[in-house]
Amino acid sequence: MHPYNRLPSSGHSTPSPPPSPLRSPRLRHAGKSKAGRFSPSRGSGRTAAQQLSWMFLSVLLRRQGVFLFAPLIYISGMLLYMGTASFDVVPVIKHRPAPGSVYRSPQLFAKLRLDMDSDNSSADAISTIWKYPYRGGEWKPCVNRSSEGLPESNGYIYVEANGGLNQQRTSVCNAVAVAGYLNATLVFPNFHYHSIWKDPSKFQDIYDEEFFVNTLKNDVRVVDKIPEYLMERFGSNMTNVHNFRIKAWSSIQYYRDVVLPKLLEEKVIRISPFANRLSFDAPSVVQHLRCLANYEALRFSSPILTIGESLVERMRKHSAINGGKYVSVHLRFEEDMVAFSCCVFDGGKQEREDMIAARERGWKGKFTKPGRVIRPGAIRINGKCPLTPLEVGLMLRGMGFTKNTSIFLASGKIYNAEKTMAPLLQMFPNLHTKETLASEEELAPFKNYSSRMAAIDYTVCLHSEVFVTTQGGNFPHFLLGHRRYLYGGHSKTIKPDKRKLALLFDNPNIGWKSLKRQLLSMRSHSDSKGVELKRPNDSIYSFPCPDCMCRANRTDDSRSSSAT
Repeated sequence: MHPYNRLPSSGHSTPSPPPSPLRSPRLRHAGKSKAGRFSPSRGSGRTAAQQLSWMFLSVLLRRQGVFLFAPLIYISGMLLYMGTASFDVVPVIKHRPAPGSVYRSPQLFAKLRLDMDSDNSSADAISTIWKYPYRGGEWKPCVNRSSEGLPESNGYIYVEANGGLNQQRTSVCNAVAVAGYLNATLVFPNFHYHSIWKDPSKFQDIYDEEFFVNTLKNDVRVVDKIPEYLMERFGSNMTNVHNFRIKAWSSIQYYRDVVLPKLLEEKVIRISPFANRLSFDAPSVVQHLRCLANYEALRFSSPILTIGESLVERMRKHSAINGGKYVSVHLRFEEDMVAFSCCVFDGGKQEREDMIAARERGWKGKFTKPGRVIRPGAIRINGKCPLTPLEVGLMLRGMGFTKNTSIFLASGKIYNAEKTMAPLLQMFPNLHTKETLASEEELAPFKNYSSRMAAIDYTVCLHSEVFVTTQGGNFPHFLLGHRRYLYGGHSKTIKPDKRKLALLFDNPNIGWKSLKRQLLSMRSHSDSKGVELKRPNDSIYSFPCPDCMCRANRTDDSRSSSAT
């Protein structure tokens, strides 16, 4: 029988047709000469598995309808697999947090503590700090008071100063500048009661009114009330007086073009609120009035000044080993600051519950708005988290301040103080606050007034050899400028790079020597930035040079006198 004949022999020798219409006689003959390249029956060099695969593919190609069932076959196979596979153990993809995103400072402190305490490689930083020379020489205050009389007043300006101690201070100085520029009489600014600071103190409770008036008498008139004959037009009610809603950072030209005409017409105007309502970039005459108000006219009231100066002397006595020099630290680790920052520390479940409750009390609904996403890790990487007491201690020891250094801590009530303050006290046992320096009787008149307590802290920080700011805000900004005004143009302030600190404190492999080397470099950077000149949009409250100060090696004060 012929190999292609499917039927029994009937005496005829007609071959069966080829199995596939795609195969031509030409290919058949070629296949004979090329060792069966396309025929599995002639692929003697192939393995059994290869031949079986080829046969399976051949069947699929010949019976193309099989492809209609491919999805069903696939789904059946998957169901069979899922029914036999075990899902008791779910594979976990490990994700390593970005460097600097997690609070690991306690672990770093535990690792480095022995090396830190045994380090005697350098002298105490307080005796070697502030060596950076400024090529322009030192600066000196040169805010001259006018000796001439004032022309007739154009009317009365009443402002409401909102915020805390130093935000109110901004309002007072700006009000003096606006009133002087418009040749108006300034009514003592009213301090707005704030729901967070909850301090009902008036101007006279915090500042020396008489000293303020006498210092400004030839530049700006200041009175305690508006004459009754003018108030009768408004029913003796200040709320009936026209109130200007002025945009933040408005130019002095706006006051001249818009506010002055109304002042001339009404003779009494009100501006509420008034915080940050005047641009930092202003003519020299306006800057001069700001300088005069901030650095010369504003002096704390006698009770605050008395206790503040007393605590300065006590700190100097505690610092006898360092020649009476001490370090002051503005620590912002109160519960409201920790809550507002949205950072995560090492307090676990209790910390989370405390922070949620604090946010709801202080900023009801602000942090739970639909769509708001809080990323604590990103906040830390960006240097926005307040430094903990432990991190402050670790930083200062790395910057060369020894265990014997006297520290004054300016702060409100520290969150979870019993736990969080313990490492700082271990690193700096000679640490003091106004509560440890003064008796309860001495602090009693100020105890329930946050602005007065802040004014005491301000005084002690102002006269320290080193001031350390840890979180920003109006308090350190004003101290930065005030210290420049007192200390020849140099702020003597350490302002750490908190982005870099986040990376350093999250590095489990860093050694004490490496950490110290980098922190000493950070301290040196603060020294080099201690003397900086004001740029156009900077604040004179932080940068008094050159608007409020002159070069000490210059004999002429033509710039300052021309401003008056």
